[in-house]
Amino acid sequence: MAEIKDPENTILMELKDGTVTIELLPDVAPEHTNRMKELARAGAYDGVVFHRVIDGFMAQTGDVAHGNADSEEFNLRRAGTGGSDMPDLPAEFSRLPHDRGTLGAARSQNPNSANSQFFINFKDNSFLNGQYTVYGRVISGMEHVDAITRGEPPANPDKMISVKVAADA
Repeated sequence: MAEIKDPENTILMELKDGTVTIELLPDVAPEHTNRMKELARAGAYDGVVFHRVIDGFMAQTGDVAHGNADSEEFNLRRAGTGGSDMPDLPAEFSRLPHDRGTLGAARSQNPNSANSQFFINFKDNSFLNGQYTVYGRVISGMEHVDAITRGEPPANPDKMISVKVAADA
């Protein structure tokens, strides 16, 4: 496991194969960083599926409204259509590239529509640069991200078992 330099801005995501450690980037994208920590601390990401996983591209998750596999209302067909009950976030574009292991904010056509959904890049996806907010990077456990079941949506999607801020773990 990687050394955690800033526990308050580090996310521990438990997947079926192990822990993924994500370093958040508050200096680059403070609003997105704060939203992820707020949702993690509320337990909102626990049980949420990876609803769009494209080989050689990225794994998307974070629909806290419709993507929680542990909820009685869970409907895989709706996963990916929702966010959280908090307002959408303004874009926080930067010069950081969408390299392998970076965390990007998922959104609709409106650049200021990111909410709770995010994706982790499987490879360098430079065509996304400057169009989606980068607000974190995997610092250990990328092999567990690589093992996420593929599909749009996958027939039996993997989920985030738990998501915690390292300072609270």
